[in-house]
Amino acid sequence: MVSLLDGMTPLYVAADIHGHRSEFRESLREAGLVDHTGHWSGGGARLWLLGDYVDRGPDGVGVITDIQRLAVSARAAGGHVGVLLGNHEAQLLAAHRFGTRPVAGWDEPGGFQGGWTRFGGRAEDLRQLTPQHVDWMTRLPAVAVVDGFLLVHSDTVRYLELGSSVATVNAAVSAALGSDDPTAWRDFCGRMSDRGAFRDAVPTNPDDPVSMMLRTLGGSVLVHGHSTLTKHFGVAPQDVTVALRYADDRVIAIDGGVYEGGRILLTRLR
Repeated sequence: MVSLLDGMTPLYVAADIHGHRSEFRESLREAGLVDHTGHWSGGGARLWLLGDYVDRGPDGVGVITDIQRLAVSARAAGGHVGVLLGNHEAQLLAAHRFGTRPVAGWDEPGGFQGGWTRFGGRAEDLRQLTPQHVDWMTRLPAVAVVDGFLLVHSDTVRYLELGSSVATVNAAVSAALGSDDPTAWRDFCGRMSDRGAFRDAVPTNPDDPVSMMLRTLGGSVLVHGHSTLTKHFGVAPQDVTVALRYADDRVIAIDGGVYEGGRILLTRLR
């Protein structure tokens, strides 16, 4: 369980920035979280970012650099920036670590680097990666519970394959990111890329996927990115203005599909 600052302070979430650095900065300005120079102006507010900072867009590594600076600026002002791992960070790390060598049991030309490229990887992101960027990504958790909200990147129950609590899931993620076994990386990237588990969930079923996630990991509402409102929920790009609540208001989808013509949905949860 994460307990940060005063429970009454504002809580914001965003996800799936995908290298769209200027759009991310503009969303922060619109929310009043940064000033015109990009420095934190949100006071004691909390901002949680739910993964996929890289790939598909023009400057993923630049987005990482901005997040790192923003976290420092927020902390100095009494605020907080929390950051979760997305499947695209895992895939970028795999491409960096293993390159193009074949992976046993995976028929992917070019190995991890080939798969990463096929799913939107940008050569410039890989070229710009420094050891500091790699270290930062490998330390990211995958799950957090904040003010009763279960925060994850992907709309999948496969987090529960990694553990039965926030702490054990995040420990398993840390171990996976520290592994030198390409097969373990293949399996981990597959878990992180899964999607669509919550759309048919009904609260009358105590073992439905949403109930399982909330009961096991905590929280009363699950918040995720990963599946765009534009492609996966059928919202026209021009109509992407707010996050989507579904599964009887127990789930909030916040990936506005910025790379599909939508927008970054910086959403205030409280």
